Amino acid sequence: MSENDFIIVDEEETNKEDNKQDTGREEEKKEVTTSDHSEKDDDGYERICFICHRPESVTGKMVELPNNIAVCPDCMQRSFDMMNNSSMDLSSMMNIPGVHFMNLSDLENMQPKAQKIKKKKEPKEFKQLDIKKIPAPHKIKARLDEYIVGQEYAKKAISVAVYNHYKRVATGTMDEIEIEKSNMLMIGPTGCGKTYLVKTLAKLLDVPLAITDATSLTEAGYIGDDIESVVSKLLAAADNDVERAEQGIIFIDEIDKIAKKKTSSQRDVSGESVQQGMLKLLEGSEVEVPVGANSKNAMVPLTTVNTKNILFICGGAFPDLEDIIKERLQKKTSMGFNAELKDTVEHDEELLSKVTIEDLRKFGMIPEFLGRLPIVFTLKGLDKEMLVKILKEPKNAILKQYQKLLALDEVKLEFDDSALEAIAEKAMEKDTGARALRAIIEEFMLDIMYEIPKDDNIGEVTITRAYIEGTGGPVIQLRGQAVPRLDG
Repeated sequence: MSENDFIIVDEEETNKEDNKQDTGREEEKKEVTTSDHSEKDDDGYERICFICHRPESVTGKMVELPNNIAVCPDCMQRSFDMMNNSSMDLSSMMNIPGVHFMNLSDLENMQPKAQKIKKKKEPKEFKQLDIKKIPAPHKIKARLDEYIVGQEYAKKAISVAVYNHYKRVATGTMDEIEIEKSNMLMIGPTGCGKTYLVKTLAKLLDVPLAITDATSLTEAGYIGDDIESVVSKLLAAADNDVERAEQGIIFIDEIDKIAKKKTSSQRDVSGESVQQGMLKLLEGSEVEVPVGANSKNAMVPLTTVNTKNILFICGGAFPDLEDIIKERLQKKTSMGFNAELKDTVEHDEELLSKVTIEDLRKFGMIPEFLGRLPIVFTLKGLDKEMLVKILKEPKNAILKQYQKLLALDEVKLEFDDSALEAIAEKAMEKDTGARALRAIIEEFMLDIMYEIPKDDNIGEVTITRAYIEGTGGPVIQLRGQAVPRLDG
């Protein structure tokens, strides 16, 4: 009896061990399947309902049907309700010609792809600005000096404004004194560096910056960009992070193009009405903007952005503004002891710097708009000396770009000082500012860039004034001697 008892005990223990092993294997299988399932679920996509096309994050857990078909609980419940509450006898419809009932077994022949959409990216953690890490105005200006020649007052003004914007954002509402933002208006002739100044600032700062154009803005309801599109571009520059976008900078170029039109017979949909619509943005208000698009429509989600901490910088050439300033200055006195000669006004190179708010109102800007741009400064037109410096001094100067291109062919490129002056004189004649420099250099460098790769013996090319003026050619130095070639 004792032996049999021992045998029975051994069999029970072995059965228990076998059951443990089986359950262990089943648990391993469950872990594998769940891990596989989680990997499938975490592939960056989420399922959508086969009927209403809503994602799983909105509807809740889907009901899975054969062949990768997923139906949300709402649609499934509606289907059951329709079947239960229907007064129609489905059995009587079986004999009606043209009526076909589909069985679930028929779905085996249909193999639709699993409908999925991408999951929304989790927003990055927002880091609050540290006051100690804010760059000082002189450091910002020193970085701008490396790329921009002249315009000392403009660089100083924009450096201080950005520095104060940083401090304003970093402090927030630390105490009862609330710092208001200082929006800016830049006025300067074409080609003086307004847009380039802000673009360079965007490279140097670690704050979202959007550069937009005012020419495409129209009143709401008309073809064109809505006024809120300037904020949506900033939101896109901040990777759709609302908190980061609310601390950014918006530069609106060609702001003079939304001035009031002189004729009042037509509706001004891109002039005064746009200025009035921008008042709430400049002052600071909550604006609903589309995410990932410029225009509002039913298919694009909207988000709310507060423009209270967004710094606005506006810039424009304001053509014919000098004539308004001349008219105001010449009205003072034309006779008597205090009379001013017309020649002093006509040939004043710094006439634009004497602009007043009244001059801008006569140009067509409404007073409410100008009142929200407290800082108004002008940029000087470029003279001959500044154009020569622009050619050779900045980090990415045009001459340095061509020298690098020829250096790749192991050829040294040099420019005479007289040649640089000749280029600047030609640019002054075109009266388009620094934009004319590129066109002039492209013209006379075409033959050189075409001929140099032909001859491997060329070691150095020197551009002369005669070549710029078309009366001679550049000096081509071979590996051992200097011979003038490539006559114009």
